[in-house]
Amino acid sequence: MSGVIVLNASYEQLHVVSVQHAIRMLVREVAVVEEAHDGASIGPFPLPRVLRLVRYVVTKWRYASGKLQYTRAGVLKRDKHTCAYCGKPGATTMDHVVPRSRGGRGEWLNAVAAHASCNEKKGSRTPEEAAMPLLWQPWIPSRAELAI
Repeated sequence: MSGVIVLNASYEQLHVVSVQHAIRMLVREVAVVEEAHDGASIGPFPLPRVLRLVRYVVTKWRYASGKLQYTRAGVLKRDKHTCAYCGKPGATTMDHVVPRSRGGRGEWLNAVAAHASCNEKKGSRTPEEAAMPLLWQPWIPSRAELAI
């Protein structure tokens, strides 16, 4: 079974939760069932597909114009888990273009996704020193890019 869609009190989609989480929301009476699976139930509750919150939740953070928090997971998502050195998919590590040991900063513009082997091969060198040019320049992603 897939997740349960959660709507704000204004019917705006917020996120998706597990069925267990959805049932806990119903027990706490913070949400009501908008749409359920036909004939299926969990205890006294119909098996939900869509829940609607009873009270409106302010979502200013979704529309905030401030910078996104730089994280390893964010860098991997921005680069679509594609290695910036060899271009192959499946990158699981993050590499600092200018190594931190050489004064590089931990920020969006100095980080790319990389395979562990490519990251190890580059070591504490710049891409030019390691003869491993970047296939693209890192950028600061928008919220929409990371939401996909």
